[in-house]
Amino acid sequence: MKFPKLFGRSEVKQSQTGAALVMTPGQPVWSGRDYAAFADEGYAKNVTAYAAINKIADAASSVKFNIFRGKHELEAHPILDLLARPNPMQSGSDYMAAKVGYYMLAGNGYEERVTVGGTVRELYQLRPDRMKVIPGASGFPIAFEYKVGGRCVTFEVDPANMDSDIRHMKSFNPLNDWYGQSAIEAGAYAVDQNNEAMKWMQALLQNSARPSGALTTKDDKDLSDDQFHRLKAQIDDQYTGSRNAGRPMLLEGGLKWEQMGMSPIDMQIIETKYSSARDVALALGVPPQLIGIPGDNTYANYAEARLAFWEDTVIPLVELIAADWNAWLAKPQGVELRPDYDQIPAIAEKRKVMWDMADKATDLTINERRAMRGYEPIKGGDIVLVQSSLIPLDLASEPIAPPLQIDPAAMKAMMYGPKAT
Repeated sequence: MKFPKLFGRSEVKQSQTGAALVMTPGQPVWSGRDYAAFADEGYAKNVTAYAAINKIADAASSVKFNIFRGKHELEAHPILDLLARPNPMQSGSDYMAAKVGYYMLAGNGYEERVTVGGTVRELYQLRPDRMKVIPGASGFPIAFEYKVGGRCVTFEVDPANMDSDIRHMKSFNPLNDWYGQSAIEAGAYAVDQNNEAMKWMQALLQNSARPSGALTTKDDKDLSDDQFHRLKAQIDDQYTGSRNAGRPMLLEGGLKWEQMGMSPIDMQIIETKYSSARDVALALGVPPQLIGIPGDNTYANYAEARLAFWEDTVIPLVELIAADWNAWLAKPQGVELRPDYDQIPAIAEKRKVMWDMADKATDLTINERRAMRGYEPIKGGDIVLVQSSLIPLDLASEPIAPPLQIDPAAMKAMMYGPKAT
């Protein structure tokens, strides 16, 4: 954007450090995040991360959107139809779940819009590991490359307004200028610990639930090769595996079993599993109580944990998505998308309590109470209504005066004149 010349020189509106971010403009910048490992170890093989991500995705996909033009809500609009059926293969809920899932796993979300005759007709979610950002010399992306099956599709970015058929939503990443940081990456150690604990317990169960050990002989007596191989085959066939659990071992020739590994109790493997699972849930923003992880007493009950989950995780994520869609889809058409939280049980219960408190308050106007419920102000509503029987506190604390004593003769004189006496 050009500005008028000031003091004989032309000023250009652009970042002074943007060009410094680009080493080779026009070349794809590859993400340093191992999306395949996050998706495999952190989702496909970890029950905690799987449950947490699905819980966030299901909650976000349950939120409905309303559309407004200024202060007026519209009953129907093509954008609402688009979000209800983004493409022939997905419903609105499926599309939102995929969007949240990609974002949580990769820290990046990519959407493609298909425009026909100047109108957006379809939306598609693209896998983050297939998308590459191509930076320009000014420090802004000039294109996006999508590679799959040996084919490469390039989506250009309009340098005038940074508009593109690809929308990139990314989380904050302090170490990368072009890609967001995955929530799974922050909990990677916890995911590995949890997976290893599960593998250790599985191997232990397959080994008759006994710690590792060794068979020793008295007086360092050596076994012959035939005895060694026979003994090894006997152990593999008769004493290992779940089907042989509990079978007593018959020792001969002075053999003695000596335990060398630690028992599950000694290793506290169960607590390690739960501790790492709580860390995974913490990284993803889901209270452990909601996915059945014991040992966490952060919230007094399930209702409090569910409310915190919505307020701290789901609503900020939905607001981020709404702001992204508004900038990309709605604002160019002069409308605005707003999430509707009134039908969410966890939020509705809290709002009911707030509304009851507002109804009982004596220092709020009618319009202030209506605003808390989301209603428009009404004429004459900027007044505070109080009960007619209410009196000031200092007046109520004064002593009650004794009844007034009036002489009957004086009363007659006041009513009928002096002759009445």
